[in-house]
Amino acid sequence: MAVGARSGHDEPEDRPERDESPAGGAAVPPEGESDTPGDTPGDDGGRPPRRQRSFWLELPLLVGIALVLALLIKTFLVQAFSIPSDSMQNTLQRGDRVLVDKLTPWFGSEPERGEVVVFHDPGGWLEDTVTPEPNAVQKFLSFIGLMPSSEEKDLIKRVIAVGGDTVECKENGPVTVNGKSLDEKSFIFPGNTPCNDKPFGPIKVPDGRIFVMGDHRQNSLDSRYHQELPGEGTVSTDEVVGRAVVVAWPLGRWATLPVPDTFDQPGLNAAAAMAPAALGVAGAVPLVLWRRRRLTAGRTAG
Repeated sequence: MAVGARSGHDEPEDRPERDESPAGGAAVPPEGESDTPGDTPGDDGGRPPRRQRSFWLELPLLVGIALVLALLIKTFLVQAFSIPSDSMQNTLQRGDRVLVDKLTPWFGSEPERGEVVVFHDPGGWLEDTVTPEPNAVQKFLSFIGLMPSSEEKDLIKRVIAVGGDTVECKENGPVTVNGKSLDEKSFIFPGNTPCNDKPFGPIKVPDGRIFVMGDHRQNSLDSRYHQELPGEGTVSTDEVVGRAVVVAWPLGRWATLPVPDTFDQPGLNAAAAMAPAALGVAGAVPLVLWRRRRLTAGRTAG
């Protein structure tokens, strides 16, 4: 007997393999094949592969979108303006670039006391100012808001009083609004007086207009110097482009432009504070007259 033989056979016995086919005897596609179109790796349903568009073909589209967005931002959101003079020192220096909020006026917001605003020349304020003739590139950049306009005559000042306010400044005295003195030390140019170069008032600011002054009082031709013009030195709110909110350039001078605390002092809104009382009196008068008439009628009947 040969060593190693089992049960008289020279070959290992064959064992039936376990059936791993799906239930019901369904056929399984061979590996790498599929019975569903498009499931095969790399199969795109017979369509040719999509060619990626060239960057140079997309570039004009990208530039066009960027220009449209810049124009919309300049028209409705913010716009850059350059400071051309020293009238707002030291808050703003000549050559500073400020960003002006143009969005809130679209929602009916009006300029408030203490804000620094940009406004168009109301007429006659800059008649002697010569503006340089811009070249084509400057005109284009100004149009989309990437550069301040050199053609429009705009000014930048601080709002001191609004419609309904009474503003006044006597020699050696402070500026007063509705009888309240303003503490201007935090923003007025060092060494300046509030108005010794041009005392004024009292002036009642008409509704829909503002009274503005520069922070460098002795170097600012503001509302005080244009009282002979229509509006008596005040500026229509329709001429206001928006509020300057940030000094954006140069980077070393980056800063926000908040409203000084003196404009938030109690009682400054005297005219507004009196309005509810006046309305109360106006409403009470008819009631008093009606009651008096009833009492009189009762006595007559008795």
